[in-house]
Amino acid sequence: MEQTGEYAKWKKNIILFLGSQTFSLFGSSLVQYAIMWYIVLNTQSGIMMTISILCGFVPTFILSPVAGVWADRYNRKLLIMLSDSMIAISTLVLAILFLMGYDSIWLLFVMSAIRAFGAGVQTPAVGAILPQIVPEDKLTAVNGTNGSIQSLVFLVAPMVSAALLTMTSLEIIFFVDVVTAAIAVTILLVFLKIPVHAKALEKQTTSYISDFRQGLEYIKNHEFIKKFFIFFAFFFVLVAPAAFLTPLQVARSFGDDVWRLTALEIAFSLGMTFGGIVIAAWGGFKNKIHTMTLSCLVIGACTFALGVVPVFWIYLIFIGLTGLVMPFFNTPSMVLIQEKVEGDYLGRVFGVFSMIATSMMPLGMLVFGPIADIVKIEWLLIGTGILLFVQAFFLLGSKVLIEAGKPVSKEVLNNNVRQLEAGEQLD
Repeated sequence: MEQTGEYAKWKKNIILFLGSQTFSLFGSSLVQYAIMWYIVLNTQSGIMMTISILCGFVPTFILSPVAGVWADRYNRKLLIMLSDSMIAISTLVLAILFLMGYDSIWLLFVMSAIRAFGAGVQTPAVGAILPQIVPEDKLTAVNGTNGSIQSLVFLVAPMVSAALLTMTSLEIIFFVDVVTAAIAVTILLVFLKIPVHAKALEKQTTSYISDFRQGLEYIKNHEFIKKFFIFFAFFFVLVAPAAFLTPLQVARSFGDDVWRLTALEIAFSLGMTFGGIVIAAWGGFKNKIHTMTLSCLVIGACTFALGVVPVFWIYLIFIGLTGLVMPFFNTPSMVLIQEKVEGDYLGRVFGVFSMIATSMMPLGMLVFGPIADIVKIEWLLIGTGILLFVQAFFLLGSKVLIEAGKPVSKEVLNNNVRQLEAGEQLD
């Protein structure tokens, strides 16, 4: 495919965009790990972990319907910049409060809630903006590369966060997040030029509620997206213990040393980094649903193993393997949504997707979190691991999903390239 003229701009744009998001993610990850470890090491409570998780997800769920409409109505780059700025300002305020001696754990819950509002705005906008600047036949490679970059950040961030926690105070980490957010916003503002999508250029004649209802109707009438989202709803519930209770399990069963929690995050991030590289280079099976099925089977088996392995270093191997296959699930999922949904509806679809993710996991934790204070976390991992393994076969059994997972035809790809070129010429 020719990489000259206007079409070649996408490479520069995606490098700038992913660069800005990497700075933003790094600072946010430092804060995320610091807050999580503070709560785990100081409380070792499943209920406190559940409260923290709810504070970090419920605001995103509440805001997602409006944020999805915003992502379709307004300049998506501007929305990303505003959300990064809001998170940075809230982090700065928290750092000042900590310096003044106000260091209650409830302030960390409030901070998690504010950051979740920012994420609620940012997530639909980021998901919807990529097809504006990336040719459709490159979406798998770009999403895979983005996954590797994010995983690399998640690999480095816990080590840096742990080092900072041993050398300095918690508020210093908050200040680092402010600086990285400022860098991210500057890159987007000064260097990145992305054409505003068609719907944002139109005069808006309908209300937010009307736009949101149109998005729901679109999903309801889109057979693939509807089934896809139902599958994800169950998946997010079942994956909650492995996603959120493993640090608590490590602290209880293997020891509450910071290095163990750091090793846990490093093993998972190393796996995801290599997994992202593999999916970016390989591209997965021809049918994307087959790639997702493989991932789901391995995740289920590894989750089961986390409940029975008694040796920490073997436990880390299964954590790493889980990370390795996560990009095999996440990348095809993102690409399928970006391929199958019309550009004017992408924001609202990703908004609803965020609602599912942010509601199902906390709902799962409302059950699993309190239970984790009554029964061993190992039993929860064994049960959900079996169910995740079984759920993978529902992907293979759905004709609609299998059909949607088939490769996009060359004719469609060529048409999308022409649309991308036309869009960049509007810049």
